[in-house]
Amino acid sequence: MSLGMIVVLAMAAIFAPVIAPYDPLYQDILARLKGPSAAHWLGTDQFGRDVLSRILFGLRSSLMISGGAVFAAFLAGSLLGLTAAYYKGWADRIIMRLMDVLFAFPVMLLAIGVIALLGPGATPTATAIGIVYTPIFARLLRGPALVVAESDYVLNARAIGASDARIIFLHILPNLVSVILVQFSLLLSSAILVEASLSFLGLGTQPPVPSLGMMLSEGRGFLFLAPWAAVFSGFAILIVAFALNLFGDALRDELDPRLRQA
Repeated sequence: MSLGMIVVLAMAAIFAPVIAPYDPLYQDILARLKGPSAAHWLGTDQFGRDVLSRILFGLRSSLMISGGAVFAAFLAGSLLGLTAAYYKGWADRIIMRLMDVLFAFPVMLLAIGVIALLGPGATPTATAIGIVYTPIFARLLRGPALVVAESDYVLNARAIGASDARIIFLHILPNLVSVILVQFSLLLSSAILVEASLSFLGLGTQPPVPSLGMMLSEGRGFLFLAPWAAVFSGFAILIVAFALNLFGDALRDELDPRLRQA
């Protein structure tokens, strides 16, 4: 079920230029704040723009920003976590203390701080989310990597002269795939909410590019007059976050042998 929902949402985002009934930037002042109808299935906003078209393109923007940010966090966090677990000693202490410094800040506060330095926009938003989630991957992978690094096949690889990079990426990392997949899907759900929150505050994707969080922010000013723009954009955020969370939980139940046996 959750996988089917994710596939449908991903296809809607990918093919948004094809399936969207209108240009998301096109303004029809005569049709502003119109309710759902045959011409505009989800109504129009204060500028007469089609809400459905903007939601489709906003979904595309949110998934691209969040997916790119979480993937970058995975690359940086896994490199730091595996390096700390493999070399131990001072490398472990320095890397993990730096991660603890990042962990000390609340997620939104750190993201806002990064955007304050880089300026608002889609790229700074992705960078901020990537920085926020990097220590999560580093700490998550360090624990099991410490155990795998002491296993017999890793010790044998060292004995025959395999390079450190080969051992880390070909012997240790593949054994952590299940943990990575579960955490990736759960963090992607969280990243969608962070991106929407930043856009809601005016720090994320900038107008006129559609964004679900920005649509929610713009629609709140017309909540009693024309609530559909805010309601439908908020509902879209809810569906995406719910589908990714549900998929992450199902993936964890399937890949965890203890839960599978139970």
